[in-house]
Amino acid sequence: MRTESESESEPVAGELGGQDRGLLRNETLLVLALSLGASGVSALISFIGSLTKPGGLKDQAATLNGSYAPGRPWLDLAWQLFGIASALVPVLLVAHLLTREGAPGLRVLGFDRTRPLWDLSRGALVAAGIGSAGLAFYLAARAGGFNLTVVPEALPDVWWKFPVLILSALQNAVVEEVIVLAYLLRRLGQLGWSPMAALLASSALRGSYHLYQGIGGFIGNMVMGVVFVLAYRRWGRVAPLVVAHALLDIVAFGGYALLAGKVGWLPTP
Repeated sequence: MRTESESESEPVAGELGGQDRGLLRNETLLVLALSLGASGVSALISFIGSLTKPGGLKDQAATLNGSYAPGRPWLDLAWQLFGIASALVPVLLVAHLLTREGAPGLRVLGFDRTRPLWDLSRGALVAAGIGSAGLAFYLAARAGGFNLTVVPEALPDVWWKFPVLILSALQNAVVEEVIVLAYLLRRLGQLGWSPMAALLASSALRGSYHLYQGIGGFIGNMVMGVVFVLAYRRWGRVAPLVVAHALLDIVAFGGYALLAGKVGWLPTP
């Protein structure tokens, strides 16, 4: 049974004419082309490069947060902040498009501050469940030669290191969950896709832009996508999933910065 909030956030296809359907389809493709759809193509090219490079996948590294200007910390900080801010522009575009549609912007997706404690508690529970399983799967995939060695951060030891890692985690969470989860499901529902087809499309897209990490990154994130779609449909709010994603990335980035080279179970290049 769908709740009232679910009906608003992921509508069933209405009486769309052919022209309206085409506009919605083109809009969705353009939003993805400007954001994570393009990242999926980039990740595929990167993965092909890793496969065709001499040596196994686990002997190669995928760095998530690296320096843009080594040895020049202030310039590096400027580039870091620019990258984070510019990555959020597609989310602002989605908010604009939803407003033009007549919806109350991102609120229709459940991305607001109306239920902060509810969102935080459920997000923390999801992060706790996925985090431990995800780490175990990554270690197994790398050991089996299906994954690159993921380096969550390789920033210099400067004062802004951890603030930038937290901002990067928040940016990742907002962009991915608003666009690939909530917005995409809404548009696919309006275009008449079945719930199962929309779930598979959203989850496959999530996996695709993590393919640069290897087969393990693709499969693990696709499974995560299925869990997030089911949770979003149940709750009708994307905010708890943004919280969960942000917590996962904050722990991954910060944990690696603190533990890399100090514990034997954490792979490093």
